[in-house]
Amino acid sequence: MSRLLRLFAVLVTVAAAANAQEVQSHGLVFEKWVRDTFFNGYKPASYSQRWEIPAIENHDHGGLPVNPKTVKYGTAIDLGDARRQYEIDEPFLLVVGFWSQAGDAKRIVSIAAPAITPEAWRQLWAPITYADLLKLDALIKDTGPSVEELRRLALKMKNSPPFSQAVMQVNPKIDPHGQRRLQCSLRFADFFRHLLPGVDPQPETRPTLFGVEYPGPLASPPRTITK
Repeated sequence: MSRLLRLFAVLVTVAAAANAQEVQSHGLVFEKWVRDTFFNGYKPASYSQRWEIPAIENHDHGGLPVNPKTVKYGTAIDLGDARRQYEIDEPFLLVVGFWSQAGDAKRIVSIAAPAITPEAWRQLWAPITYADLLKLDALIKDTGPSVEELRRLALKMKNSPPFSQAVMQVNPKIDPHGQRRLQCSLRFADFFRHLLPGVDPQPETRPTLFGVEYPGPLASPPRTITK
């Protein structure tokens, strides 16, 4: 019986992973469109590299490194590992495609591409220091406390100065399976307020990037959570 239960658990995990890949494929499609349309079809050597599109591949749009993202309209922009993001010290383009669900399709309803200076990026983090990040990172990777206690301690630190005073949001990821990550994100409103002041964040009928209209919706069902 225990073998059957283990097999069932494996099958559920595989199915959940397949579903996640299917419903998240819209992000890969958008990012590929960005690379193919504007950056000569550049393919990242590794998805762990700092910039999905290095500056040397950006010949026509400012010569800056580029990181494309895809996110549901109105929600926070997940930026990945907090320490790596804090370490950014050069100007870059952050290209964000915002989507909304329409039946079994996801439609890009807005595209934004602010060019961000190191000074503007640092302001989003202030008054957090790198030492503050290291302290929180060390806490969430402490294997001593229980998961519940660790979550409580991490949430307490996150909701206290200097983290509570910053525009950039830090997001501890802690689970019973050993996940211990410190990520970061920008709230939807803060993204426009601080990086695109004066730009109307309302959805567009024909969203464009660098004057090129995005081609259309992508068949992609709503995400379901499998217990």
